[in-house]
Amino acid sequence: MLVHLLKSKIHRAQVTSASVDYEGSLTVAVDLMDQVGFLPYERVLCSNLANGKRFETYLIPGEPGSKCIILNGATAHLGKVGDRLTIMSFTELERSQAKAWVPKVLVLGESNGVVASRGLQSQ
Repeated sequence: MLVHLLKSKIHRAQVTSASVDYEGSLTVAVDLMDQVGFLPYERVLCSNLANGKRFETYLIPGEPGSKCIILNGATAHLGKVGDRLTIMSFTELERSQAKAWVPKVLVLGESNGVVASRGLQSQ
């Protein structure tokens, strides 16, 4: 039996920009994506800690080192610059594998600097 588990998460990512006119998605600095194993165009679930809204979209890699988190298209209506997001992706695993599973997690602080991480050496 397959179970759905958290694969990767960036917690407390601060929105740096929003562009309603851009074709939809969420832009994330590619180095942050790489650290947690997010893939370009991967489907993600986001929750906005400022307003409680949740939405699904896909990721577009942003400039490395820019620390950018950009709401694009319709998602730009779901938050504003300065809001904190949790960005999550999920995977399916056999139940036997799930017991030992550890998701990759980054926790961001001021200016989207990494303040904590978990599980980055696993998988």
